[in-house]
Amino acid sequence: MSEPSTDGPIQAGTPAPEFTLMREDGTEFTRADLEGNTTVLVFYPFAFSPVCSDQIGLYEEVLSDFLAKRGATMYGVSCDARWSQTAFREKLGVTTIPQLSDFEPKGAACRAFGVYHPGGFPQRALVIVGPDAVVAWSYQAASPAELPGANLIFDGLDAVAAGSGHRV
Repeated sequence: MSEPSTDGPIQAGTPAPEFTLMREDGTEFTRADLEGNTTVLVFYPFAFSPVCSDQIGLYEEVLSDFLAKRGATMYGVSCDARWSQTAFREKLGVTTIPQLSDFEPKGAACRAFGVYHPGGFPQRALVIVGPDAVVAWSYQAASPAELPGANLIFDGLDAVAAGSGHRV
């Protein structure tokens, strides 16, 4: 098993790693699902925690801008079991951000993306993957308590569209 990352999220220009996450319905979500779309992966520590609830709720409010204006698809990713994620999404009233579980083997995809915290949960991070399944932009919060505003995602998507993807 690999060690938790301390170097920050996967860098722009790196092909997305091979990984398997579970959708709420129990089907697999893999690297192949990234191909053909610009995808925003929102890694968050824990379902039902206050900051995670605020973060996913905020992104739900502006999701139409992600989709309509910038042509991106968004997924929430945590190490919570898929049933917990479904309950979390339903409690928040989130209808348009699918949740992906990195529950078993715990944190394998988070490790592959360089966002696994030594405490056993995902760092609060954002990774934008282009339609070619190459990481186009990434950001990791300085602390799990920091809520990355939606403006960061808009800036990341704009940078990707301008061809200047980067790691923050």
